[in-house]
Amino acid sequence: MPAYSYTAINEAGIKKKGILSADSEREARKLVKDLKLTPLKISESKNLGKTLRIKDKEIVLMTRQLSTLLEASTPIVDAIDITSKQLQNKNLVYILLNLKEDLIQGKRLGNSMKKFPGVFSDTYISMVSAGDSSGNLDVVFSRLADYLEESSSIRQKVISALTYPLILIGFSIIVIISLLAFVLPQVVNQFIKAGAELPFITKFLIGISNNIVPILLVFFILSLGTYYLYKNYVKKIENRLLIDKKILGIPLLGNFILNSEIERFSSTMELLLASGTNLDISLEECSKIFNNQFLATIVLNAKNDVVEGKDFISALKQDGVFPDIFIQLVSSGYRSGNLVKMFNKVSNFMKSEIENKRAVFLSLLEPIVIIFMGGFIMMIVLAILIPIMQMNTLAI
Repeated sequence: MPAYSYTAINEAGIKKKGILSADSEREARKLVKDLKLTPLKISESKNLGKTLRIKDKEIVLMTRQLSTLLEASTPIVDAIDITSKQLQNKNLVYILLNLKEDLIQGKRLGNSMKKFPGVFSDTYISMVSAGDSSGNLDVVFSRLADYLEESSSIRQKVISALTYPLILIGFSIIVIISLLAFVLPQVVNQFIKAGAELPFITKFLIGISNNIVPILLVFFILSLGTYYLYKNYVKKIENRLLIDKKILGIPLLGNFILNSEIERFSSTMELLLASGTNLDISLEECSKIFNNQFLATIVLNAKNDVVEGKDFISALKQDGVFPDIFIQLVSSGYRSGNLVKMFNKVSNFMKSEIENKRAVFLSLLEPIVIIFMGGFIMMIVLAILIPIMQMNTLAI
């Protein structure tokens, strides 16, 4: 059933926008009127599946509701229908009704979800497809809900932890710019009128103060130019691989990124393998979740080894990027036929490592920002105090 986006006004004259499914534009107009809205514009959305975006917390809520209903032995079509009636997001309701209609027509749930790549990730679709094929959709949706909730929780912890340092940095920059642009020139002008000789530090900061706007403009242009040069450079896959490999070699930061990537990879591998997905397919799907393309290439090489019947552990050892403990645990799980358990252990270990490194990083970041801010303000204070002391000396 086609999707139609509409713009309408309600009885209070407030403009409303939304999406609904209808067989024709005429029916879509009627459905809008049934909502007690006056339609202004209605048009078919042909590329809606690619442009739709749903918040992560709403996907988590939908997945948990489906999981609960399926565990109660509710048929998948009825579970989707009931869930759609409990949601407030009209876009998500449209997606669920679209999936329900496809299921009634005999289509696979995973294949139907592929129409909405902006909403359902490759991992999500792969797990649902595996659960659909094995008849374990209730287990799959339960694990998916747990996985999404945990991922959301980790992301929220990182955001919360970074909020204070970012506010501190932003406030520091505002204070320093304000002192340079407004306070320092007013004070120094009094010394100039009094005929005092300004020291080097005062002249230096006054030079920055007088050119603060051009300096900020140049900095902005350079940052923007660097960003576009980087984007053009990494369009070639060999350049992207080179850059991503070098990023992993950066002290502290590179190790933190590597641990984060491995944790996400391990938890997703555990999820896919536990749902019955084959090892080669799991590796291929998990290669898509990497932000670092160099790591993704290594995992794809491992997937190719699995297809060819080789030991995929040798590919993971390539370039010695992955830590020894990761290689040892995965190798042990592969040879003992217990990869799911070992990926779970790797995931838990990496979570602990990430938490420890995050705590260390944040404990260092805060005093560094304070020292930087204090140092710059001290320079400004000295730029004001030194001329005062010189004038007092001359007066004596």
